[in-house]
Amino acid sequence: MEDLGTYLRNLRLERNMTLREAAAQSGVSPAYVVQIEQGKRKSPGGAILKKLAATYGVPSRAVLRAAGYLDESSPGLTEDEEVDMAFKYVMSDRRYQLGTRLKEDLTTEVKRFIVEMYEKATGKKLLP
Repeated sequence: MEDLGTYLRNLRLERNMTLREAAAQSGVSPAYVVQIEQGKRKSPGGAILKKLAATYGVPSRAVLRAAGYLDESSPGLTEDEEVDMAFKYVMSDRRYQLGTRLKEDLTTEVKRFIVEMYEKATGKKLLP
């Protein structure tokens, strides 16, 4: 696999994005994006990589794997399994059970949204 900087640059270029557009959409400074793409920043943090993944429309796992944060040999949980596990954790928190009456199966996207709102409200990080 190509190095992280090349991988991220290719993602950006495939989407016809300029550095400034990628920076503005991700909230990461243009200078930092350049440094990552040129390999001058060897280990950007997971939060930065997740922002870039969202900007480029790819799963966070793919970018984290490219950065070496995830082991390629062990598949671990799928993204849907991670969201489902985090969602179950949120639903088990007694402080957030009042008024929760879910009558139908929820999509992974809806579960992710609920988990992200929980993360913002509590400051706990449940999803990678």
